[in-house]
Amino acid sequence: MPTILIADDEQHIRMLIEQTLESLEDEGVEILTAQNGDDALQTIKEKRPELVFLDVMMPKMNGFDVCNAVKNELGIKGIYIIMLTAKGQEFDKEKGIESGCDLYITKPFSPKELKNKAKEILGLP
Repeated sequence: MPTILIADDEQHIRMLIEQTLESLEDEGVEILTAQNGDDALQTIKEKRPELVFLDVMMPKMNGFDVCNAVKNELGIKGIYIIMLTAKGQEFDKEKGIESGCDLYITKPFSPKELKNKAKEILGLP
């Protein structure tokens, strides 16, 4: 079963992304959430989601550090990480790419674009 993790400390953002992607559950996709970086990293280690929507500014561990741990320190393969953040400066984007993220999207985002990207990554029609 394909799995998506939504990691954001703001509940309304988690809920918005969850609502955007909930129709994918009809296609067998499991949607998990985390509200801080520590929880996100633990979930990634335990559940190995195929796709992670990762906020940058979170308590306990920021998104850059979570991404770096997954991609570079632990070397976990097969996880597509999308940084989804309000931090839109070029410096931040470069830091995201350096940490290993596959795509960097700034808020506000297009829910339709997010859903289409998730379907593309998971190979859904």
